[in-house]
Amino acid sequence: LLLGSTWLPLAEGSPKSPFRTFPVTDWSLTHLVVHNKTGEVYVGAVNRIYKLSNNLTLLRTHVTGPVEDNEKCYPPPSVQSCPHGLVTTNNVNKLLLVDYSGNRLIACGSASQGICQFLRLDDLFKLGEPHHRKEHYLSSVNESGTMSGVIIEVLNGQNKLFIGTPIDGKSEYFPTLSSRKLMANEENAEMFGFVYQDEFVSSQLKIPSDTLSKFPTFDIYYIYSFSSEQFVYYLTLQLDTQLTSPDSTGEQFFTSKIVRLCVDDPKFYSYVEFPIGCVQDGIEYRLIQDAYLTKPGKALAKYLGISEREDILFTIFSQGQKNRVKPPKESVLCLFTLKKIKDKIKERIQSCYRGEGKLSLPWLLNKELGCINSPLQIDDNFCGQDFNQPLGGTVTIEGTPLFVDKEDGMTSVAAYDYRGQTVVFAGTRSGKIKK
Repeated sequence: LLLGSTWLPLAEGSPKSPFRTFPVTDWSLTHLVVHNKTGEVYVGAVNRIYKLSNNLTLLRTHVTGPVEDNEKCYPPPSVQSCPHGLVTTNNVNKLLLVDYSGNRLIACGSASQGICQFLRLDDLFKLGEPHHRKEHYLSSVNESGTMSGVIIEVLNGQNKLFIGTPIDGKSEYFPTLSSRKLMANEENAEMFGFVYQDEFVSSQLKIPSDTLSKFPTFDIYYIYSFSSEQFVYYLTLQLDTQLTSPDSTGEQFFTSKIVRLCVDDPKFYSYVEFPIGCVQDGIEYRLIQDAYLTKPGKALAKYLGISEREDILFTIFSQGQKNRVKPPKESVLCLFTLKKIKDKIKERIQSCYRGEGKLSLPWLLNKELGCINSPLQIDDNFCGQDFNQPLGGTVTIEGTPLFVDKEDGMTSVAAYDYRGQTVVFAGTRSGKIKK
């Protein structure tokens, strides 16, 4: 079992087989996605999208900026003349997803209130850029690594895009979490429309204005997302409103959450979030940096007592709850099984439906609502009702710590199965790769 054995720094690379590189001097790189059939690599950057071969040879470049813009212009200047002066603005790529069923890349930027481009996978030809309706504006926040999306393909049905994003206080413009229609035709007026919307309920969550008036800097940063079985999950970082005083001059504390929604729940009644983290030698690691969903290799599955078909989640957390932007270099690699996460969520839902405790979601509800007793049977597939929701977990879901790094500051993680052994790679802030 590799986990728990010594980690080997790979930074130098052996002279016999130097690493292939794709150097970019002009614009910083923000996202990377690898095509699951061809191995071709798509890279999001500031003002650019690149397509590379599987050996990192540059094949295509698509220019997305700079653009004449002003983040105060809503709608963006391409739609309506704006009283604010336009300035040359970098377009930071914040979301990069391969839509396999449409043979296209979805690339969302920070410019023009966060509109997206659809690019043909073969040559990065721009198929469309929906920008005329408010649903087309996802968020003008220009910090990369804070927005995350999951495409859900529906056989003979309507494909969906789940999007989580920080909103920089603009809750009247942007939901923080939403489920959108993903149309086959890029010019279809319904593109990015909410999956469900009536006058009372829709497929979105907004940060309440009460929360923002009490905590002006409150936001939710979406670090990683994935789908597993019939659920979509997000790992998020957000201001801890229980520890942070409303006085904006005080110290800020952050908490990591795992958020879950049912894929087929257009009204978001299934919304649950739990604090998540890791403890090693009595030290708490609470700042999520990255995560990676995979299946265990034969040896790890046996060790964990689970099937090789079960999902597991490797995570990197930094120490403590302060400094979201520049977290401490003390970090830990942790392991969660999805089974444990699902069991903890199910137990919480069951106890709430027995009428025990409160909904415990202060940032979203702004008042303590009690759980309502109900005879409903709650199983693994339960997707919520119009009561006892949204629901917050009160106890942190703790992972199994595997490796602590106090020198380099781990920031990213990936894993794969090599002949039945699970091999994990972690990237660090100092530019090293650990195996």
